[in-house]
Amino acid sequence: MERKILKNRIYLYLTEFFAGVSVMAVELGASRLLAPYFSSSQIVWTIIIGTIMIAMALGNLYGGRSADRDPNPDRLYARILVASIWIAAIPVVGKYIIIGVAGLIIFTVNSNYLIIAGFVTCMIVFVFPLFLLGTVTPSLVKYSVDSLDESGSTVGRLGAFNTIGSIIGTFVPTFISIPAVGTSVTFLIFAGILLVLAVIYFMSTKLPVSKIKKVPVSIALFLICCILGHDTSFAFWQKDLTYEGESIYNYLQVYESPNEVVLSTNVLFGVQSVYRKEKSLTGMYYDYAMAAPLMTPVSDMNDVDMLILGMGTGTYATQCRRYLGDMNIEGVEIDEKITDLANRYFEMPSDIPVTTYDGRAYLNAIDKTYDVIMVDAYQDITIPFQMSSVEFFTLVKEHLSPGGVMVVNMNMRGSSEGNINEYLADTISTVFDNVYTADVKGSTNRELFASDDPDMTDNLTDNMDKLKATDEEDGLYDMMVRIEEGLTEYEPGDRILTDDKAPVELLGMRVIDEIIKEELDGIDSIDDVLNML
Repeated sequence: MERKILKNRIYLYLTEFFAGVSVMAVELGASRLLAPYFSSSQIVWTIIIGTIMIAMALGNLYGGRSADRDPNPDRLYARILVASIWIAAIPVVGKYIIIGVAGLIIFTVNSNYLIIAGFVTCMIVFVFPLFLLGTVTPSLVKYSVDSLDESGSTVGRLGAFNTIGSIIGTFVPTFISIPAVGTSVTFLIFAGILLVLAVIYFMSTKLPVSKIKKVPVSIALFLICCILGHDTSFAFWQKDLTYEGESIYNYLQVYESPNEVVLSTNVLFGVQSVYRKEKSLTGMYYDYAMAAPLMTPVSDMNDVDMLILGMGTGTYATQCRRYLGDMNIEGVEIDEKITDLANRYFEMPSDIPVTTYDGRAYLNAIDKTYDVIMVDAYQDITIPFQMSSVEFFTLVKEHLSPGGVMVVNMNMRGSSEGNINEYLADTISTVFDNVYTADVKGSTNRELFASDDPDMTDNLTDNMDKLKATDEEDGLYDMMVRIEEGLTEYEPGDRILTDDKAPVELLGMRVIDEIIKEELDGIDSIDDVLNML
């Protein structure tokens, strides 16, 4: 049966174009769907790209063979129809599949948890629809080439439309649809485009009713997915969230209890910021890091100049101002939405300027020096390698005043030989003459203090003596005593991270495996896993 619509080259090119758009949109949507559970590290991106390329390669092979064996375009557009419904269903069932896979993998593997869980999830959720879209190009070549004389130019045009579509499909989700309407609706938008393409084909072709009936069924399924799949909640088991949303960089979640407000950017690997409503010490790393200003030679804490790289919700700045003095504090935070949440929910002091920028790029752009520089840009295994190298810490040192102190929050304390914290500490030790660490009680955090001032611990003792005379009720002096007693001078090794070689994701993954093993002691079921989150 002749398909007149296939004579319309514009329609065929649009099919190729939107197939390219959708593949990239699904790939970027996949990264955002997985990030709240498995992080957005290079490891996760590698898994996503690898599985999608596998799907596309298999789709190309199958599509070419299928077109040669049975050059019926009904089959191609039926595959596009199925792909559209599958993609539309991802917001409905994808998060449940991820949690199910995560729970199953936790109980069945002893190492490389993120790699295995991420790969299995991608294979289940994303490979099939992208395999179907991979059949588009070879099939359209079959329907478009009328003679060998023009085969090259036809294939070239199809490839160009696919590539242009891929380019647009890369930018639109990242800069427009995901920030504006979220990941779930982004999947639905591009699924809807594919659905329209397929519906146009079937409705313009005089086919038997038995073949046309798939169209209303597909439309009905798509509408059901639209109704059920617009929910933007990733932590679907939590019903009392104060805020849940997405930014260009992060999944964001704020929840409250009678005593505190918490920010999390990952539903599986802990929290990023905690603010105590009663304005007390938190017992968390913010309190430990307050030892850094006391290690400087500055006698009056009101005169301290501080820079915080990775401002987050500003809890560290708030604690320093509240307990140590009205010091001058500046912050740098790459995610503007986190800064907005800090002002809205975490009572960050309004007079503290926060620059929306990458921490290392900010240091490259300024000449000012500081008494204290806090590096707090690490979360789960999403450790920016450019803020972990010798070159970066050298840049930090250049922006410290004489006797200045750098404090680094290392949030994944590993126990195995050659863990990520040892690499970071060894790297820092090649830049600074004096390096001390202190483990945060009751957490996986470790604070590292570094300076070229050999008197940094003596400064801490002297300032603590002053603090003891004034601290009557806050408990800050007792906290500093605990920190001072826990300070350990670091013995450097030769594990050095550089801009050229900094395998921070692999190192971080090892610590995540350790943490999971520790957390699983006494865990017997998926319900226990959900209760642990």
